[in-house]
Amino acid sequence: MLVVASLAPHHRAPTPARWPRYTILAALHDEAAVTPRLISNLSRIDYPRNRLEGFLVLEAHDQATIDVAMATPKPSWLKIIIVPPGSPQTKPRALNHALSQAKGELLTIYDAEDEPDPQQLRQSAARFAADPKLGCLQAPLRIRRIDKAPSPSRFLDRQFAFEYAALFEVTLPGMARLGLPFPLGGTSNHVRTSALRGVGGWDAHNVTEDADLGFRLWSAGWGMGVIDAPTWETPPGALERWLPQRTRWLKGYWGVHTRSPLQLGRRGLVSLLMTLGAAIVSAGAHAPTLAWLASAVLIGVHAGITPATPIVVISVLSLGVIAAMMTCAVGARRAGLRYGLTDMLSAPAYWSLLSLAFVHAFWRLIVEPYVWDKTQHDAEHGASDAMDAGREAA
Repeated sequence: MLVVASLAPHHRAPTPARWPRYTILAALHDEAAVTPRLISNLSRIDYPRNRLEGFLVLEAHDQATIDVAMATPKPSWLKIIIVPPGSPQTKPRALNHALSQAKGELLTIYDAEDEPDPQQLRQSAARFAADPKLGCLQAPLRIRRIDKAPSPSRFLDRQFAFEYAALFEVTLPGMARLGLPFPLGGTSNHVRTSALRGVGGWDAHNVTEDADLGFRLWSAGWGMGVIDAPTWETPPGALERWLPQRTRWLKGYWGVHTRSPLQLGRRGLVSLLMTLGAAIVSAGAHAPTLAWLASAVLIGVHAGITPATPIVVISVLSLGVIAAMMTCAVGARRAGLRYGLTDMLSAPAYWSLLSLAFVHAFWRLIVEPYVWDKTQHDAEHGASDAMDAGREAA
């Protein structure tokens, strides 16, 4: 249903008579290596400079990133905000501190490794101007250079990219077309500032503050939508980087709107269960299910008997696998990725790794519910496509 719903063309709003003032926030922590690249990427944004303000939101103890940010040439509209020491030390807390100084009618956030489409703000502003009931928009996040990573992380990078393609190119556009709330991404979500302040900003204690915010805006009566101007990102990399990030996501999903889910209404509650709820349950079930299926087949082969194959069970299993692969295939095509047979056949191994993250998340939820697991980025991952093209030419 979501694949079909996502086929509808993106709505192009007319150019507004007046460009609204726009605020860009980028919360950085231990990101000295990629800060110059981020500043360069933000400098290429095409929006009237007199209607633009931006803040690099830095932690007071992170002197390395502060020094690099201070020394790097910046456009006049881009300033530095230092977040005072405090607890919890999370991205949403830093964003809330910056929100108190934001003057824009619209606001967006970017991560350290982001390379947004220069037209993204214009496209978003036009949509907001055309629909006063619209509270937030999500731009698609696309993963770049998945075939250029070292071989140990290439498998994870490719599957991560297809997962993002399925989510941002199919699932979220489909839900937006159906008029359902959905979890926002951690970056490139564009919000009406009055709506954001009306719901109290971000939840500083939630380590998936983005997913939480989407449903809270819906509860307050605001509409949600998507745009097609993408933001390019890098994959987390090898398992030691992928696992903490996925652990944080699953840990945070438990706290998204679970204190007052009925405020979402029937449609909103179904949407919450089918996205974040299903993500938690399936993450815990993937590896045990695959192990059970493999053992049933192997025991049957060893004993020389045919395993029981109830038609309903096989139908559900087949439908789930086909739907997952179809969503990835459609999303990959829209994102410009090659999704082949090898990627399809190796997907269950990636899904099974989610069960490892589920166990980590469950334990961390008990012992460290508000601790932020930092995803490390490096300068090499932040390199531009032009640099990669130059290396290939050489």
